[in-house]
Amino acid sequence: MCGIAGWVNFNMDLSLQNEVIEKMTDTLKKRGPDGSGVWLSKHCVLGHRRLIVIDPQGGIQPMIKKYGEKNFVIIHNGELYNMDELKNELISLGYTFNTRSDTEIILTSYIEWGPLCVKKFNGIFAFAIWDEVQNRLFIARDHLGIKPLFYTIKNGSLIFGSEIKAILAHPHVKPEIDSQGLAEIFVMGPSRTPGCGVFKDIKELKAGHYLIFTKNGVNISKYWSLQSLPHEDSLEKTAEKIRYLLKDSSVRQLVSDVPLCSLLSGGLDSTAVSFFANEELKQKGHKLITYSVDYVGNDKYFTPNEFQPNSDADWVKFVANKLDTDHNYVFIDNEELAHALKPALYARDLPGMADIDSSLYLFLKEVKKGATVALSGEGADEVFGGYPWFRNKESIRSHTFPWTRMVNERMKLLLPEVVNYIRPLEYLNDRYNEALNEVPKLNGEDPYNARMREMFYLNITRFMPMLLDRMDRMSMAVGLEARVPFLDYRLVEYVWNIPWEMKNLNNREKGILRYALKGYIPDEVIERKKSPYPKTHNPVFKNIVKKWLKQIINDSTSPLLQLVDKKAIAELIETDAKAYDPAWFSQLMGSPQLFAYLVQINMWLKDYKISIV
Repeated sequence: MCGIAGWVNFNMDLSLQNEVIEKMTDTLKKRGPDGSGVWLSKHCVLGHRRLIVIDPQGGIQPMIKKYGEKNFVIIHNGELYNMDELKNELISLGYTFNTRSDTEIILTSYIEWGPLCVKKFNGIFAFAIWDEVQNRLFIARDHLGIKPLFYTIKNGSLIFGSEIKAILAHPHVKPEIDSQGLAEIFVMGPSRTPGCGVFKDIKELKAGHYLIFTKNGVNISKYWSLQSLPHEDSLEKTAEKIRYLLKDSSVRQLVSDVPLCSLLSGGLDSTAVSFFANEELKQKGHKLITYSVDYVGNDKYFTPNEFQPNSDADWVKFVANKLDTDHNYVFIDNEELAHALKPALYARDLPGMADIDSSLYLFLKEVKKGATVALSGEGADEVFGGYPWFRNKESIRSHTFPWTRMVNERMKLLLPEVVNYIRPLEYLNDRYNEALNEVPKLNGEDPYNARMREMFYLNITRFMPMLLDRMDRMSMAVGLEARVPFLDYRLVEYVWNIPWEMKNLNNREKGILRYALKGYIPDEVIERKKSPYPKTHNPVFKNIVKKWLKQIINDSTSPLLQLVDKKAIAELIETDAKAYDPAWFSQLMGSPQLFAYLVQINMWLKDYKISIV
């Protein structure tokens, strides 16, 4: 796991631009605390920060392979999970290897197969290859966008990086935001439209795409997408395939030369991943290390609601004992949680999920003390249908994203001229219709199943990226690599075509997954009602962020005041924002998170010195 950055310009000599590429690369130091390197040539400069996971000696980057007098140079962030198979195939074609690193396998695959090498990869990756033979830059991102990659085109230059901060460190790029960016923050936020970097002119390379930059400009191609096909397997066969793919993915993702653990909540998804990982490790004489998170005072203040029906604490203890893992408890202090909003913002480069982000940041900071790689159950809810809105008739019938709520109410917090500038409902409808137009249809599918297929597509391509951003940025901000076995593209492809009545077996969320895991993980966990990532219920956090917001609106220099109606925010504070409970976004963001989100927006505008254009 690493951070990458680069700059290509065919009309400039970049060979002396060491200072610029070093500055860009240094912004990614937290992603790669174990080493750095840069490579310079006439038209391309590349930078790399390294987090050592595999082959400490051999995996140094930028990595170069010669082809006669020409160079192929790669910088890479991620892991290949089918590296052994690919390496054997390339050896059979006559290639030799100098390292045990998957980076060399990716570079050699490109030399052999060109851009279509990405179709052979199973893993999480974002990489760039400078190809002197073709005189071009090739950059690619994994199937589901687990690893990030952003770019901009300025003055004939392509400038790119793992995170937006690397691009903002380039002298050609100014931190500006226009109507689209403001709409992303206030309407879509904290989710984000695929391909949009929020900052003016900064784009994201979409999941499952690659980009080629030559003297003739940019060419972007999609190499992977979901395909809709009839599902012909029986219930038993379906369960067997799910089990096989999840086990295979969990076992493949154990590859590591550094300490590895699993994030355990006591729920279905994390228990399944931990079970398969632990079974494999036991055969090698090891025990899986697991970690869970909770908050000081949650045992006192937790009250169930429709979005958060039960607490994790008792379940974690039960599962850790049943699986016999080496378990570690992490408790987060609520005051620390509020103060961590700033490093969480810097990790994302954007306002995010407030304390849902900062809590993960603090949790993984503790995990990093004992491990460098962590397996997570992320992605199962989107792929198998775990969220309440998959079962809520109103959400299914509605013509918008089911997690984006109370848009009209939230717009009353903004100045009227800002609302006119961003056209919130029009913007939201445009983004929603864009997403629907992408859905691969299945000929002959009945209207209800076709609508459920749309619901899954919206969740996989529009909601899940926000959570993947969160997991990547918070983990990499503490030098930890997070892996997501449920998002092996083979498993996602297979489950995509399972019809809704089978996915919803026994009228339970993730019913087919529960059925597939019966007899493998404890029955009590299989029957447990879904509960999302734990958040604090202690009033200390809310009181702190509410106080901060009050200070912000009473300070005439606060950049937030360019955008919000001061009187409306004062009223929001006075009423404790109770109208926004239990959730104005997703299932976790209520009144405390609304205060925190507004605090983060102000912090972002101020600290990033953003101009509104």
